[in-house]
Amino acid sequence: MNSPRGLALPPSVVANPRLGDWLRVLPAGVIEVRPGKVELGQGVLTALAQVAAEELDVSPGRVRMMPAVTGVSPDEGYTSGSLSVQHSGAALRLVCAEARGRYLAAAAARLGVPEDKLTVADGQILAPDGRATSYWELADDGLLDRPAAGGYPPKPASAYRLVGTSLPRLDLPDKLTGRPRYANDLALDGLCYGRVVRPPARDATLAGLDPAAALALPGVLTVVRDGSFLGVVAEREEVALRAADGLRADATWERRPSLPDNGDLPAFLRSAAAETTVLAERGGPPSSGQLAASVEATYHRPYLAHASMGPSSATALVSEHGAPRLRVWSHTQGVYPLRAELARALGLAVADITVAHVAGAGCYGHNGADDAALDAALLAMAVPGRPVQVTWSRADELGWAPFGPAAVVRISADVDETGNVLFWRHQIWGNGHSTRPGSNPSVALLAAGHRTGGGNIEAAAEPPMSRGGGAGRNSVPGYDFPAYQVVNHRLLDMPLRTSALRSLGAFLNVFAAESFMDELAAAAGRDPVEYRLAWLTDPRARAVVESAARRSGWGTWPRAESAGHGIGFARYKNASAYCAVVAEVAAVSEIRVRRLTIAVDAGLVINPDGAANQVEGGAIQATSWALKEQVRFDRYGVTSDSWETYPILRFSEVPAVDVELLPGNGNPALGIGEAAQGPTAAAIGNAVYEALGVRIRTLPLTAEQILAAMPD
Repeated sequence: MNSPRGLALPPSVVANPRLGDWLRVLPAGVIEVRPGKVELGQGVLTALAQVAAEELDVSPGRVRMMPAVTGVSPDEGYTSGSLSVQHSGAALRLVCAEARGRYLAAAAARLGVPEDKLTVADGQILAPDGRATSYWELADDGLLDRPAAGGYPPKPASAYRLVGTSLPRLDLPDKLTGRPRYANDLALDGLCYGRVVRPPARDATLAGLDPAAALALPGVLTVVRDGSFLGVVAEREEVALRAADGLRADATWERRPSLPDNGDLPAFLRSAAAETTVLAERGGPPSSGQLAASVEATYHRPYLAHASMGPSSATALVSEHGAPRLRVWSHTQGVYPLRAELARALGLAVADITVAHVAGAGCYGHNGADDAALDAALLAMAVPGRPVQVTWSRADELGWAPFGPAAVVRISADVDETGNVLFWRHQIWGNGHSTRPGSNPSVALLAAGHRTGGGNIEAAAEPPMSRGGGAGRNSVPGYDFPAYQVVNHRLLDMPLRTSALRSLGAFLNVFAAESFMDELAAAAGRDPVEYRLAWLTDPRARAVVESAARRSGWGTWPRAESAGHGIGFARYKNASAYCAVVAEVAAVSEIRVRRLTIAVDAGLVINPDGAANQVEGGAIQATSWALKEQVRFDRYGVTSDSWETYPILRFSEVPAVDVELLPGNGNPALGIGEAAQGPTAAAIGNAVYEALGVRIRTLPLTAEQILAAMPD
């Protein structure tokens, strides 16, 4: 959208045009900046602070990043999809440029000097004759009480002093020194503690309960039962835990087996009722005269858990007098969508609910934060005037939070006699990738389904391909094949609740596509790097592949027994950062990833250290997914609800990670936080093939899967 003065307004500014919603200048020499995105441990607030400081010509120390709060902060939806710098950064760049311009206009009027003769240095506005004023002296909320006009162009990249430098992270000092800053560190006046007793099976109903023993414990304030939702509120946390254990022992449940066979999950995924959609296509199958061979392979990933180090937590307070008003403190990724979902679940007006973001354990995607918020709200309604804090158990977090969906991908290709692709077909079977609040007609919060009259959360929806897609993310080939077709089979039954997990469908789609590219290269007797470059026409894509290969010593790799190297490439969402990964592995008693060499082109990089951290973290998480992680379940429920049954990568197993950020070359900033997931898994799988001569198409790459893949 263009403004009346001709400058294109970023989508976040179109949705939230008032300048004063984004920032406020304080006489004390501080600028409060209120983005609608939240800090999840990814360093986004540091990057956004740099953008604001750059455009306003102030030192970063003067910028105070404010947490997102409904009714106060701009509504930027969810912090997701590696879009924070692209969307919120672009918005702040324009808004801060306009705020600077309006303050310069006020200074020019005060000093009697043309605006173009004034300069700004750390908030001081200087005239050529030595007279000065400042943002702080002119501080006036009225200057920014207007919609963005789009008439103040941001700085050119050539003028940047702060953007592109590695400023220290704003959130790390508190975290590294143990200062209380997390959701479960809140210590409000009158705080009490709640715990929720989960059903013992996915499809279980509460048949009977004797709460007398729990209510008799000193300090127990109340027991809350609503259908199969069961919880307790107590003055002290340890009392709430004891009472919850007692309720668990004294409750009787009706259980029914409702989950598929974990031992043959791929067969269930391919046979379940599904909605079939053609996501993309170009051309059609080749003529018989061109065709030399048709090849096919099928790949599978299990359900994956977020597995945050700290379980979800939330605090809620319901007003004691008058109509109920609710305030919730949550580490949600979307304060506004959560507010709307709580209003639906509780029958309250949206205006009567405030959701404030507080830090929680790092999580990329939809974990249990929103569910914990409803838990806390339901318990708080039973004790008006008392804030109630709910913290999930490890078993709750690993067993009941939304999962990244299990899926099957089948790829086939028609090739000519040199191994060149003539037609590529990519099919996906699995659940959708969003049961976030607001994504389904029904209330998509765990406790809502357990309450009287509640029902199962509807099968996960899919973000449209125009926004990157869900199951289809990175399924459209990034290579310039002459013809292709991409088909998604979205399951209409959802045995385990699925939702967004870092990179969504791109993790499996890239693993599958890049594994298949290696298989095609091997069948044609061609080098995997050369084979990829033959199909890459985008110079930025070619550059990251060439850079990763060169930096890793691809052409001079020394062959060794039970060791291998492999490559993976993708442009995340076909629209965000370009990423190529070379993995070096050793495969003796188990698969060990020794080194990952990664090249990334993310355009303009705001904070190089922060960008490299995101790539490193994504690659390490993808290594854990590729080697270890899988949700296990029986016919009744999830059984991998502890670190022993859901192992993740240990510090001693973390590979060396070498990240190269390619020059931005004047290109705009691209999302980087999820770019490494798929290429890393593919590179590891391809390296394992070189090391063992066995192609493993089912994740994780465990000894069990290796044995299953070996020829009889």
